[in-house]
Amino acid sequence: MVVGKLAYEECRRQRLEENKKRMEDLNLSQLSQTLKNASPKPSPAKPAKPRFIQKEDLALVEVRRSSRVANKPPPDYKDTIPLYVEIPRKRSYNRRSLLNRVYASDEAREYAIEKANQVESNLGTEFPSFVKPMLQSHVTGGFWLGLRTDFCKLNLPKRDEIITLVDENDDEYDTKFLAQKTGLSAGWRGFSIAHELVDGDALVFQLVNPTKFKVYIIRVNDSEAVNGALDLLTLVPDAKRIKAGK
Repeated sequence: MVVGKLAYEECRRQRLEENKKRMEDLNLSQLSQTLKNASPKPSPAKPAKPRFIQKEDLALVEVRRSSRVANKPPPDYKDTIPLYVEIPRKRSYNRRSLLNRVYASDEAREYAIEKANQVESNLGTEFPSFVKPMLQSHVTGGFWLGLRTDFCKLNLPKRDEIITLVDENDDEYDTKFLAQKTGLSAGWRGFSIAHELVDGDALVFQLVNPTKFKVYIIRVNDSEAVNGALDLLTLVPDAKRIKAGK
């Protein structure tokens, strides 16, 4: 190992001496110093020519006008008053501020659900039904209504379909049922706004047709007509609207 290292160092020393001798023969060291000391000459700047605009160049050019108005005097826009037309923005309802949402109390919510369960039990078993309590996401903002997954898989179409909601006045509202998401999308917003649904309301959905729900609304903020409405539903199974609350 030592002999090999010494041989390498000897070869390296000889190579350096040979390179040094070649540089001296080519006079590279002196040439490098000469280039280093030489200062580059700056290129002379071209003097800028001042640009003068002759007065005759400022002559006005006649504006081209249509042949239909060539014989009429040019319009004067100085005294023209701009006309602003206000286009009223159509609103289907007064949007509730999301910062001023009113949430139902736990007691009122439970009471409405209890009454909705009573309504569902009085409907019988001829048509499948379920109870759906309303949350803020159902009645404000996104207006998305997710339905019970087990009910959808058992009773509703397996693909996207238009499902009709029938209210207490037999008015029909078409909604878009999304089978993969098991919920109502387009059209549910209109139904919710038309019936002024709020957080805490409980709805009973009765599937009277493969693509039609009869909807019973139990109000969370109105308890005066609860007992009478339940009696009416018992006597008349086709009663459409039930109000409840606490």
